[in-house]
Amino acid sequence: MHAQLTTQAQESSPLLDFAQSNRTTLATATATERSVRAGEPKKAGDGRWRVPLTIRTRIFGTVRGDVVLQTVEDGDNTRIAWIPSNAFPDLRPGQQLTRNTTMPERGSLLTKDGQVLAEGSARTSSIPAVSSEVVGQIGPIPAGRALEIDALGIPPDAQVGISGLELIFQPQLAGRPSGTLSAGNRVIARSAGSSGEKVRTTIVPSVELAAISAMTGRQGGVVAMNPRNGAIEAFAGQAFSLLQPPGSTFKVVSTAGALDAGVASTKSTYPFMSGVELSGFRISNAGGEVCGGTLGEAFAESCNSVFAPLGAKLGGAKLVAAAQRFGFNRISPIPGAAQSTIPVQLGDDLNVGASAIGQGQVQASTLQMTLVAATVARRGRLVTPTLSQAKADQTKPSSGAQAIKASTAEILERFMIGVVRGGTGTAAAVPGVTVAGKTGTAELRSPSENPEDTDAWFIAFAPAGKKKIASGAVGVLFVGAGAGGETAAPAAQGVLSAMLAQR
Repeated sequence: MHAQLTTQAQESSPLLDFAQSNRTTLATATATERSVRAGEPKKAGDGRWRVPLTIRTRIFGTVRGDVVLQTVEDGDNTRIAWIPSNAFPDLRPGQQLTRNTTMPERGSLLTKDGQVLAEGSARTSSIPAVSSEVVGQIGPIPAGRALEIDALGIPPDAQVGISGLELIFQPQLAGRPSGTLSAGNRVIARSAGSSGEKVRTTIVPSVELAAISAMTGRQGGVVAMNPRNGAIEAFAGQAFSLLQPPGSTFKVVSTAGALDAGVASTKSTYPFMSGVELSGFRISNAGGEVCGGTLGEAFAESCNSVFAPLGAKLGGAKLVAAAQRFGFNRISPIPGAAQSTIPVQLGDDLNVGASAIGQGQVQASTLQMTLVAATVARRGRLVTPTLSQAKADQTKPSSGAQAIKASTAEILERFMIGVVRGGTGTAAAVPGVTVAGKTGTAELRSPSENPEDTDAWFIAFAPAGKKKIASGAVGVLFVGAGAGGETAAPAAQGVLSAMLAQR
């Protein structure tokens, strides 16, 4: 468009200013470029052209009107003598498009069973011990979201969700503003507005209280998810935002990649060793432990000396592809959640091997690693995590992309059961229930003998070993808290127990 303007118009409205001016006008109308449709231009005499426009707005309905463009000879070409009022129908020279809106009452947040998490202007709750952890805050519009919020018709002095469920469900809770759209002093469109929705979340109070108890003031995160439909029944701490190396919980991903690619099988055996050299650097087992044996035995004991070279054998490209099928390097479906990442180019065998055991530059959130456990529980199908009970109700256990082979998921389930029955995760055992899990102890500084230099991880699902998909999956991360089997596993046990008690 800018290239069609006269030289004088281009000089008075440089390209970036021209683009920003038009975007601002559309945002004022609560419209986007894609919502504008132009009709056939008609001559209006004296070089003028009348262009009919139809603009669909978010809150003012459909606005129709004409823009009159003046064309003049500019050198050897006929160009448009653009003026700012040409940005919207029925604006007269010197006039601007303005909006005056008022926010309706904010919607309520409810738990899965209908208890109030937040309602009214004071955002009060009937269960404050639960709401204080998950609801989050409302506050002034953050500078980085000003244009996005403005385009929704929300006035600049409004309070919006800035964290927690208030942020995640901001569009539904905010409702539709009422007010007027004016060209100069003339009102050209009105919005009657509508109140914010009553949002029923997937939060289960008893499970949430167990997640809060599991955190006990530590840094990290806890997530409890129903693998059948992706419903997040509880979250605590920095469950969505904190990224850390996932340590040996990532061996679920690397083992899946190796099994799917055929570079390992249940019949594979490995020498008993305390460590291994890759690219001239030694990778040791935790505490210098000597381990090996079958793939399942090495998985149960979390042998770095097996899985680092196995990752190198798989290769960087296939390891990255396996991680991406589990959701790494993808934008999270939970608004505001951090993206878990693995470098696309891993480099030499050392870097690939370190990544295969969840070290190196691999970064994951508690939410992401819970999703890894849930994917295994779902026979290899990825599920979309959600905090909306309406979306969870629409999700079937058979839905979702096949991230790994179903046969691979069944093998991983057996391996993960072995971790809890007699491996590094025995502290996660639930009486009378088969639990499948994986510990992780991620080094933050190496070498070090200080437990505060390692992150403790545990991921799990239950009931395992049945034909039906498990009804509970959990992920726990404690930063600088020592070994996953000693601190994260017992915390996960408490959350899993609370989930299973609801079934």
